[in-house]
Amino acid sequence: MLQIFKMAFRDLGRNRRRTFFSALAVAIGLALLMLMASVINGEMGNAIQSSILLQSGHIQVRSFSFDENKSSLKWEDLVANPDEIAAKVAAFPQVKAATPRLFASGFLSTGDESTGVKIYGIDPNSVANDPYRMGLLSGNFLTADDREGLLIGKPAADKLHLQVGDTVGLSVNTSNGDVQEQVFTVRGIYSTNTYAFDVSTILMPLAKAQAITQTENHASTIFILLKNETDTDSVVAALQGLNLDILTWRDMNQLIVEFETMANSYIAFFYLIILAITASVIVNTLIMSVYERTREIGILSAVGMRGSRILGLFLAESAFLAVGGVILGVILGWGGVQLFNINGFYIGNMGLSGFLVGDTIRAQLMLDDIVNLSVMTFIVTLLAGLYPAVTASRLEPVAALRAEK
Repeated sequence: MLQIFKMAFRDLGRNRRRTFFSALAVAIGLALLMLMASVINGEMGNAIQSSILLQSGHIQVRSFSFDENKSSLKWEDLVANPDEIAAKVAAFPQVKAATPRLFASGFLSTGDESTGVKIYGIDPNSVANDPYRMGLLSGNFLTADDREGLLIGKPAADKLHLQVGDTVGLSVNTSNGDVQEQVFTVRGIYSTNTYAFDVSTILMPLAKAQAITQTENHASTIFILLKNETDTDSVVAALQGLNLDILTWRDMNQLIVEFETMANSYIAFFYLIILAITASVIVNTLIMSVYERTREIGILSAVGMRGSRILGLFLAESAFLAVGGVILGVILGWGGVQLFNINGFYIGNMGLSGFLVGDTIRAQLMLDDIVNLSVMTFIVTLLAGLYPAVTASRLEPVAALRAEK
């Protein structure tokens, strides 16, 4: 066997340029697969994490009749005594934060311009609001006792030409179906780098949101963040005694989960195309090698080398090409991901409806993907060398010796 590998290595060295470009083709194919996989991982991971941190949390506790698409403020659709429930949930060791939130819809107006907004009534002191606090671009964050201030996303502020300290009119639906109007001061402008969220969401203290919507001591949901996502199911089981609707991040992000499944199906199709092109290069390389060495194969057969050893010789060459291509491909793929992440891929407001995708997509290369794609590329390359190897092993010695040089 060692002799076969030595011969295979020597034979590949006869035409180093062709050998190098064949291995390079394998490497480029693997690098493209790694980059595609990492971009999909980055986009889907970004969408899930953005949704969890900004919108859904890992778990939400709601009234069974609450419909988030309608932002209902009827008392029967809300959670009563939310502070007490949040305190009980926050006592669980797996919970990082549990805080009431109130959702309402309204119109923000200044001068001749106005825009529809979703109002988040939040507890400013909760760590669940760190993404907004850390994303503050100018001004100050909210305080719990502020009755005239709000935070606005940068896209909405740009649209309405607002700056910190400006006043703005806010019309809000109330629990009895009326519309409440009040003038607020822009305390700060924030950015979560998620256009779909920032362009339509304003933040105000929970107490003020409850007062203006006439929903005192009620909240739309208890927003829960966990220390570890894997504890979701165990915490849900512990919350069943609340007699409220318990939703996980998977329940609230079904569109993203389904889209990820569909994207993986489509990406598998592109994987096959790239691997097929790579395999065709290897087949061509080894077939050319067979034709160039037909007389040599005939001599080997004439001196007693069995067809199985000739088959093994060409498969060994294919294995060397695969190993070299995979090693080089991992290096190129890793480098490509790093280059991609220097600036990322800016999409701005081009995100899909229903997705909280960040303004910039960055690639996320997973060790599982590196291993799986490398093994897949190695196997495909090895299989690509099977046809030329079988062709070489079946050559008749006499016919091979008569072949022209």
